[in-house]
Formats: sequence, C-alpha cells, structure tokens
Amino acid sequence: MEKFNSSKVCWGVIGAGSVCEKKSAPAMNKIPDSSVVAVMRRNAEKAKDYAKRHGVPKWYADADELINDPEVNAIYIATPPNSHLELTRKAVEAGKPVYVEKPMARNHAECLEMIKVCEDAGLPLYVAYYRRTLPNFLKVKSLLEEGAIGDPRYVNIVINQSKHPDVIRDESNWRIDPEVAGGGYFYDLGSHQLDYLDFLFGPMKEVNGVAANQSGDYPAEDIVLGNFTFESGVLGCGNWCFTTGETSLKDEIVIVGNKGEIRFPCFWGTSVTLKKDGMPDEVFEFEMPENIQFYLIQSIVNELLEKGGDCPSTGVSAARTNWAMEQMTKNFK
Repeated sequence: MEKFNSSKVCWGVIGAGSVCEKKSAPAMNKIPDSSVVAVMRRNAEKAKDYAKRHGVPKWYADADELINDPEVNAIYIATPPNSHLELTRKAVEAGKPVYVEKPMARNHAECLEMIKVCEDAGLPLYVAYYRRTLPNFLKVKSLLEEGAIGDPRYVNIVINQSKHPDVIRDESNWRIDPEVAGGGYFYDLGSHQLDYLDFLFGPMKEVNGVAANQSGDYPAEDIVLGNFTFESGVLGCGNWCFTTGETSLKDEIVIVGNKGEIRFPCFWGTSVTLKKDGMPDEVFEFEMPENIQFYLIQSIVNELLEKGGDCPSTGVSAARTNWAMEQMTKNFK
C-alpha cells in the first residue's frame, strides 16, 4: 500500500444524507488529525444546508468536483450501493483512499472489482461495518477467545421485523429496490450480522439458503433462511423475516458452545448475556459512542497516519459478506 502523504486526514463526504447526520461524519471532526473539509449531495440546497449546520467549509453538488478538490485527501462514500463501484473508481483515479458504506456493493462481482482497482493503485479500501469496533461486540469476541463457553459449536441469528406501510410505500426507499441496493432489508441489516460473524469465526466456506417475497409489497426478498459453515468448523443458521406481527419482533444472536452460550442483540440493545453450565447468568451492559462509527473511523485514521493498529473492516472482509448474502438469496435472483 502506498504511504499516505499527509499529517492529517481531510475527508470529502459523498452523499451527506441521514447516515452522516450523527452516525459517521461528525465523528471525523472529533478524531485528532481528522476533519471533514467538503461534502456533496446532488441537491445543492441540501448540500449547502448540511455544510452550514455541521460547520463544513465547502460543499458541492457534483461528486467529481469533490473528488478532485486538492484539499480532500480521503473519500467517504455514503451513497446507496449502486454507485459504490463507480465512485470508488473515480476516487482511486484521483489517488485517494476510500471508506464506503455497507453493504459494500450490490453484488460480489462489484466488490471484487472495487478491491482490484484499489489494490492496483496501492490504495486502501475500508467498509463501514463498525460493529467490529464496538465494545459490546468486542466483549463477545473476548469471551470466545477466553473460552468462556468452551468450544463454539454453532451460531443462530433471528431477526423478525414487522412491516411499516409508510416505509413500504415510499418510492424513495432504495433499501427495498434490488437495482439500487442489491436486495432488500436483508442486504441492509443482515449484512451487519454476517460480517460480524466473519469477524468472530473467520470466512465461511459453504453457504446455502432460500429467499422469497411473501408479502408482495415490494420487489426485493422479504424473508431469508440460511445455513452456513465456517472454515473454522463452526456451523450457523439464520432466519430473517421482515413481515412479522408486532408480537413476533425479535433481534438475537446466540452462540452455543460445549460449556455454555452467549446471547446478544445486533440492533435493539447493547447487553451481552453469558450462560455457563452450573453458574448464574452474567449480563454485561455497555454504552455506545455518540457517533456509532467513531471507533471504526478512528482505526482508519490511525492506520492512514501510521499511529498504530489496522482497521478491522476492509474491502476483502466485506466482500465475503456480499458473497454469503448472494449464496442465500440466489434462488430469488
């Protein structure tokens, strides 16, 4: 990888929408030797408004202008997945490292192309799977490494969400448009869970699944059932349903070992429960940073400026998640 020739990371943000209000971009201004110097939205008035409210010096309505701004030396792509490959190519052509929102792209092939253009240019590619850096998820990893539940045998994911008609009928909701997002809510939410399991257990070697649209409310899949085998030998299965009743709402990951189990939510809560044979349950509670991507962005800045440590979420790891999702939904494509 080429050396980052600057003492400060000066971010240019493409797609300064809702995720940039609190989750991501504000963190860039809180980290030492890091700041947002320019933002871009296709709607000029919204770009100008964001810049004014967040104290960003410059704003653009054209992505090319932001990418080629000489004051910008790192690009954060916070647009829907259908534009990730094109914008990554342009950022790389300008010689700038890329941080891209998840899912990394619409499909595995686009992910591989993004990896290739960055590797050919000697530039890093980071992906916003920030759970790899949050304290509750790191606690689960440390419990496994300590042998708290013995040898892990299998992991089970369940997420049940009820459908919300106001969201479903909103034509601007790109998350349920496969042409834009690659899939439906499974690609938006399930990607976080599958990437995190990759962080815990390593790459998957075999993935199978079935996907369907049972509600008929939108083009994408609204239910996915999957099973998978990790190279490490751990087995896994998952149920993702986005059209359940309110009484069935659930968000839980359970890791079962030969001496106990760990239970925790991925989205709705931050507690981690450890159950061990012959012992009372232990519940660990955690507070999250104000800006949820803070720790991941901090790791990117530290890596670029050679302050120690590497970012745990890269294009290579994120592409594996896209591959797994494709395997589970390929019957529906």
